[in-house]
Amino acid sequence: MRRPPTMTTVQPNPEPPAPHRPIERSQRHGADREIETLAEFDRVLETGTLSGYRVQSVDLTGRTTALLGTPTSEAVFLGCRMEPEAAASVRAGGALVFPPIPDLPFDPYRGSLYSPDELFESLATDAGYSATPDALAYDWYQRTMSDGDVFASMLRSIHDDAISDALDEHLTGARVVGVMGGHALERGSGAYEGAARLGRRLARAGLTVATGGGPGAMEAANLGAYAAPFDDAMLDESLALLAKVPHFTPSVTDWARAAFEVRERWPDGGASVGIPTWFYGHEPPNAFAAHIAKYFVNAIREDGLLARSNAGVVFLPGAAGTVQEIFDNATPNYYGSRGEPTPMVLVDRTHWTEKLPAWPLLRALAAERPMSAKIALVDSVEEAPDALAALVDGAPSDQPRAI
Repeated sequence: MRRPPTMTTVQPNPEPPAPHRPIERSQRHGADREIETLAEFDRVLETGTLSGYRVQSVDLTGRTTALLGTPTSEAVFLGCRMEPEAAASVRAGGALVFPPIPDLPFDPYRGSLYSPDELFESLATDAGYSATPDALAYDWYQRTMSDGDVFASMLRSIHDDAISDALDEHLTGARVVGVMGGHALERGSGAYEGAARLGRRLARAGLTVATGGGPGAMEAANLGAYAAPFDDAMLDESLALLAKVPHFTPSVTDWARAAFEVRERWPDGGASVGIPTWFYGHEPPNAFAAHIAKYFVNAIREDGLLARSNAGVVFLPGAAGTVQEIFDNATPNYYGSRGEPTPMVLVDRTHWTEKLPAWPLLRALAAERPMSAKIALVDSVEEAPDALAALVDGAPSDQPRAI
């Protein structure tokens, strides 16, 4: 497994795909050697060897006979349940075995992203959010961060690397647009509705919407993508239902249950990606991102989200976190470390020129560089999709391709 490239690493002679093109599977070195399900394991067994494969968190207690008779040199078994006899056999055959960790509220070797149902399991019980895997993992994170346990630190790193690997697999072939914005945006506000309509429009254009996976503007954009397959009235009704619980304080339980009420009323919504972090564990993940890449280390999460937004990034009004994300994205655009600059659209002229004047600095940085043709400032969220399309296509600003 590998980590996502950091935003500040400059590669010699980089040759990544253009930001608006999907990432191809051939770019994922070693992906074809990974086994993440029992079905995949059985298919590989038919070839007669497991040598060199990486098996992630697969229950192999029913495959003892096969493990005893199959070559396993240079294979790695990560968190796979096995009978003692099978574990001894594969070790003797030259494999490395990392056993499951008992009493851990998360699987550090997982081979897939999280789902809302998984993170919010037990939400419907009397204990509410405090009994969910998401809350239990945050409690574990707080305890282990305070005591400095090196083993816990290792487990966090393994988990985050596994999540990065799963995220890359999930996004293979996707055109990803990032939507950044503040966590404090309340349900029921006009800005929340605007972010939701933005997410819906981007998703209907065939783009994969990716957000920081939390509340506020992030939830709104994921909600919009969820609403994309339904008629327009569905989003209006969903917004009205959610407005009854505007914020995740004072009760995360009530806030999350309102989201699941929407999901239950309109099941099988559109898919999008959320990339939250337990570093900000007091901010719960939202339930509208179908695929959740939740990290312990916030820096990896932020870099990974922006680096994977190959179709561009829309920055809604926000505070310190959103300002940081603007310039985290601007840095590789400035140096050209990822090839062609990623399109950047800032929404709300007053916010980004007067309240928090990031736009003048961004424009000054971009001057006389290729990135100057890949940035835009718009007055309203309704203008963002066309502005993004114009930057992607390289069209003149007065002739955007409509999304």
